[in-house]
Amino acid sequence: MEPGEFEEQIAGLAALEEPVRRHLYFYVASRPGDVSRDEAARAVEVSRTLAGFHLDRLADEGLLETSFRRLSGKAGPGAGRPSKLYRRSGRQLAVSLPQRSYELAARVLAAAVDASGSRKIHTALSKVARELGERIGADAKARAGSGSGKRRRLERTVAALAAHGYEPAEATGEIRLRNCPFHALVTKHTELVCGMNLALVEGVVSALDPPGVRAVLDPKPGMCCVALKRGAR
Repeated sequence: MEPGEFEEQIAGLAALEEPVRRHLYFYVASRPGDVSRDEAARAVEVSRTLAGFHLDRLADEGLLETSFRRLSGKAGPGAGRPSKLYRRSGRQLAVSLPQRSYELAARVLAAAVDASGSRKIHTALSKVARELGERIGADAKARAGSGSGKRRRLERTVAALAAHGYEPAEATGEIRLRNCPFHALVTKHTELVCGMNLALVEGVVSALDPPGVRAVLDPKPGMCCVALKRGAR
């Protein structure tokens, strides 16, 4: 990491030190769509003016993106002014002292696997990823203790995926994973990373066994390439 980039990462993290600002960031980041100042203010129980101040500061730091839209859905004279809306940006923050570059190591390893062209290596990676997912699921099951009802098993699965950065969000008939923990690699190594993601999530699902849930590849913009579909297996 270059010195200037390192300082930018520090500044981004420092912007989250203020408690209200941090709560606003996590609220906006948790929402599937755009968030208005009014909605954000209600969520963290502060005034609209204070919420707007902190939201704009987060946007200035590149942690949020902004857009303008009339929330009434109306157009033309009398429709009112467009509202300023916020959503999480694609910026990543990661600082370690002393500096470590695990992402660089991951890029090298992913490039080496792709360059090998070996299906055997890809198969081995999927096997290891699934086994890791099974261990994650087994650990989550052990920590959760008693309770094996259908809803409880689904909740455990969602919690295990959330704990590892997938940001699961329930939708009709499915659970979308709003974040790919390996996003830095997916653009140049799409097949490799999506296959690894699928195997890992399949392992979690296998260990926790939420009824009628299966992991499938279903890429959508801005989300992980894997989704959990509910229905007959």
